[in-house]
Amino acid sequence: MDARHDASSNIKLLDSFYRIFLILALVFLCIGVPFVFYRKLVTAILTSAQVVIILSLWRLSRSGKPELSLKLFASFMWVLLVGLIFFGLPPITVATAVAIAMMLCIVTSIQLGTLFIATYMLAWGSYIVLSKLGLAPEPYFINRPAVSWFIAAFAAWLVLVPLPGLVRSLRKANSLQRATIEATADGILVVSGGKVEICNRRFIDMWRIPPAALAPDSDDVLLNTVIDQVEDAQAFLAKVQYLYEHPDMSSNDIVRLKDGRIFERNSLPQRLDGKVVGRVWSFSDITASKRAEEELRIVATAFESQEAIMITDAEQVILRVNHAFIDNTGYDAHEAVGKTASTLLRSDRHDDAFYTAVQHAIQRTSGWQGEVWCRRKNGDIFPNWTTVTAVKGNEGQTTHYVFTQTDITSRKSAEEEIRHLAFYDPLTQLPNRRLLMDRLRQGLAASARSGHEGALMFIDLDNFKILNDTLGHDNGDALLRQVAERLPWSVRNCDTIARLGGDEFVVMLEDLSANPAEAAIQAEAVGEKIIAALNQPYHLVGHQYHCTPSIGVALFGAPMNSVEEVMKRADLAMYEAKAAGRNCLRFFDPEMQSVVTAHAQLEEELRQALDLEEFRLFYQPQVDDAGRLTGAEALVRWQHPQRGLVGPLEFIPLSEQTAIILPLGRWVLEAACKQLVAWAGVAGTAHLTVAVNVSARQFRERDFVAQVKAVLDKTGAKPQRLKLELTESILLDDVEDVITKMTQLRAHGVGFSLDDFGTGYSSLSYLRRLPLDQLKIDRSFVRDVLTNPHDAAIVRTIVGLGKNLDMKVIAEGVETEVQWRFLQELGCHAYQGYFFGRPVPISEFGRASDQRYAAGAA
Repeated sequence: MDARHDASSNIKLLDSFYRIFLILALVFLCIGVPFVFYRKLVTAILTSAQVVIILSLWRLSRSGKPELSLKLFASFMWVLLVGLIFFGLPPITVATAVAIAMMLCIVTSIQLGTLFIATYMLAWGSYIVLSKLGLAPEPYFINRPAVSWFIAAFAAWLVLVPLPGLVRSLRKANSLQRATIEATADGILVVSGGKVEICNRRFIDMWRIPPAALAPDSDDVLLNTVIDQVEDAQAFLAKVQYLYEHPDMSSNDIVRLKDGRIFERNSLPQRLDGKVVGRVWSFSDITASKRAEEELRIVATAFESQEAIMITDAEQVILRVNHAFIDNTGYDAHEAVGKTASTLLRSDRHDDAFYTAVQHAIQRTSGWQGEVWCRRKNGDIFPNWTTVTAVKGNEGQTTHYVFTQTDITSRKSAEEEIRHLAFYDPLTQLPNRRLLMDRLRQGLAASARSGHEGALMFIDLDNFKILNDTLGHDNGDALLRQVAERLPWSVRNCDTIARLGGDEFVVMLEDLSANPAEAAIQAEAVGEKIIAALNQPYHLVGHQYHCTPSIGVALFGAPMNSVEEVMKRADLAMYEAKAAGRNCLRFFDPEMQSVVTAHAQLEEELRQALDLEEFRLFYQPQVDDAGRLTGAEALVRWQHPQRGLVGPLEFIPLSEQTAIILPLGRWVLEAACKQLVAWAGVAGTAHLTVAVNVSARQFRERDFVAQVKAVLDKTGAKPQRLKLELTESILLDDVEDVITKMTQLRAHGVGFSLDDFGTGYSSLSYLRRLPLDQLKIDRSFVRDVLTNPHDAAIVRTIVGLGKNLDMKVIAEGVETEVQWRFLQELGCHAYQGYFFGRPVPISEFGRASDQRYAAGAA
């Protein structure tokens, strides 16, 4: 409690004046005798002073300011003592003293009134003693020694016996008051007359009052310290002002501090004799309780969340459920409360062992979560994601369980749908590649354990692309669905049917015979059934369609290679069935694997050959009627590091299949153009042309025209000296695109020759539209032109066609002079073949051309 407002100071003050009184009595006894002359004047002054002090003492006693009352009381006693010692005050002073004593007993306390009368009697006793000693005039109303001595003895007894006890009682009462104020958990502040009277230690700690605010006359500092901490200082001061304007009112409100604390503020008026003399403020820190209330509100809101919540006791007897639980299960609250959780919602999806395991988990870890299938009131079974949390008491014992349940029916349906999309073909609803691979792995493992063979069948629909192109993709999809419906007719329920994509299906047969030969017979029987089923007519929209399958079969058993190996073997067997004429079944032959392995190795070597620059360009002469060199055809060769020089028939077909032909074709074109530039620098070869073969795949490149122009620009070759040789297979795809590209290059100066003419498409309607410069007669017609009249007629027709279409004609494969002369007679004027020169490197090309020209001229 603040020292400047400590009630014990009143007792100290009284005790001090009591001691001072005795000292002053002796002092005035010694020095006051000379002033007896002025007795009458001093008597009047002292009497007036007594009256003023008595009136002030009465008013201050009613105002509730005991320390000022005590000071005035002491002053009155001092005036009275002076009057008694020097002047013998009249009897009215005795009556006045008795009245004051009674007033103090009524207004303040009996102890203070008794103390007053005892002190007054002490003063009279002292005066009588002094008068008997001749040091003061004897009072006129006391003239008998016995009475004087009695009064003196009584006064001495009061001073020595009851007065110290009264002082101790006052000290005890004030100590009790101080302890009570300090013991309360609230901060107490008492304000009277605009001044702070009392504040306890709890108030100082709550408001974090600095020592400077506790100094005397520092009430403003204390108030500012409080205001600075309040969140809404304006509202705080307004409430204080309102209460002081309405002193009879009590108040209770909430004060929020800037640091987040929350105080409850109570204010009561302090009354004395029915009048308000001050105000008592108490502050309670309710931060924790407010937070607890907020948490309770959150918990209550969470309890009524969208998740079903069920609260049980330690025996799992339901005590409370929320609305979500009622909506989720169909049970009303009164139907659920009192029931055991495990029996109310239990379904047949889980056995006793499941619930026992859950209970053990809860006891071990104080919680559990997982998927539980529950039963609604109407009997429906539905999946729930259930979380169980144990609530512990102060001693660690389980008092309650909280069950939260989320209906995951929609999630399970979505998961099933996602699983179906991930593992099943959306068109046919058959397992897709991913699921097939998983089942094939399982089949391989099962076959290895049991020793029984299995079989994997690759099924490809013959000419399915034609169906899509002619009748549309809708009919193509309809046929695929019908195939998916027919395949189960020929297999067992334990077998797997899958669609890989497009028109490819796979059937996996398991648990066949342990003997590979017998297993092959079983697989063949199933395959024949599938062929028969798929050969039946298909009923499409407005059409009846016939489709046949090609089936490749690969057996698998122990020991067996990887899943990929089995898939590859079945795929190879299926292509073998197509090569055998389609609509048939073929088993995998190990020789197929060697061919595929060789192709794979060759492909890898081809790619390396591009990087290592192992390709070489050979040139074969082209001559006119007189045997003069007019140009050459550029022919690529592969200088293999181990196999030596490899001809184009060994690697060009594979290059076409693997797209290696694209970078290889660009290299050939650039090398041939560089040779044109070299020839252009020599007078004897400046007129020569180069014919470069262009594959269909290369020509179909969107930027083929730009590629050719870029090579010409890069090398500086003349476009008029470049001739691109195309095969008739180019015309099978997009004739308009072919014509467009040829026209663009023709406008740039590049010439075109149609290679192997007469062996392929040879459509005259397209031939007249193509911007061709030359037709090349295939070597197959030239070889037997002398012995086969049909070949001779074909050659004659081609030559005549060339003349009619204003195109030059060149014959390849000329190997003898007789063939040359015969072709001359038929009207052919350009030739190429071994008779004029074999394909040779550029370093040998000049010498070989000179020799052949000399032989031809001869």
